[in-house]
Order: sequence, then C-alpha cells, then structure tokens
Amino acid sequence: MILLISGASHTGKTVLAQRLLEKYKYPYLSIDHLKMGLIRSKNTSLTPLSDDAELTAYLWPIVREMVKTAIENRQNLIVEGCYIPFDWAKDFTDDYLCHIKYLCLIMSEHYIRKHFDDIKKHANVIENRLDDGWCTMESVLADNAEMLRLAKAHGVDYTLINEEYKIDI
Repeated sequence: MILLISGASHTGKTVLAQRLLEKYKYPYLSIDHLKMGLIRSKNTSLTPLSDDAELTAYLWPIVREMVKTAIENRQNLIVEGCYIPFDWAKDFTDDYLCHIKYLCLIMSEHYIRKHFDDIKKHANVIENRLDDGWCTMESVLADNAEMLRLAKAHGVDYTLINEEYKIDI
C-alpha cells in the first residue's frame, strides 16, 4: 500500500508519517528531504523559498514515478509533503490507484485560533525547522483556508482538524 499524506504546513504530516513508520514499519519519503537534496546538490535552480507551484511541478513527477515503482515492486511506502497536487490521481491508472490511499490534513480556523501556541510548540517535534519565523497565526490561517478551498474545488477527501488533533492511524 502507498499512503500519500498531504496538507497545509504545520498540520503534522511528518509526525503522522513517523508514527505510521513506527507502528506499521512502512518506510516513508519526506518530499521536503527530496527537495533539499535536489537543491543542495544543485540539480535544480529552485530554492527552498521558490513558489510552491514551481516546487510541486518539479518534485511531483519524480515522486509520482517513485510511487509507481514501489507499487510495481509490491512495496509499502508513505509519502508525505505539501508538494502533492490535488489532481494527483490523474497521473495513475486504476491498476495503480487501487494501491494508493490519500490523506489531506487541514486545520480549521477554530482549531488554529484555539491551539496556535501548540502548533508552534510542535513545529520541531520531528524536524528542525531552521527558519520558522514566517509561521504566524495569519499565515497558518491563510495556508489552511487555501488548502481547504482547493480540496473542495478538486473534490478530494480531507481530514479537518477542528476540535482536537486526533488522527486515527
């Protein structure tokens, strides 16, 4: 099985992937790690601050083919990151799609306003965010509102974190 975990920044994609790794022993691929490897090795002129749409256009074809390879080899894989396009399913035939589960994490405005201090506190639980100064309540609200709008516009399933942060793994 392949699990794609997408969603807004700071929604816990990496923490969830780590917990799934620990529980099910499925390896996971952090698209952020792939991004930084390609940037640091100078295999792209993109930077960590490049537009998300540009980064998605560059990274998704690579990730997509890695997913296909894992399915062809009957391997389990968790892929997490914000660079999974909402129309990801169009890139796979039914033979592949039956092996893929998609999860999009979005926090509600209510949750963000009530738990913003916790969101900031947990930002470095798994990875060390070197520059997280951009993470303000306004930016998190805007990012999650846009993700919710896009999820609805594309008709994809999403998990709305509203009252408490509880994802059933």
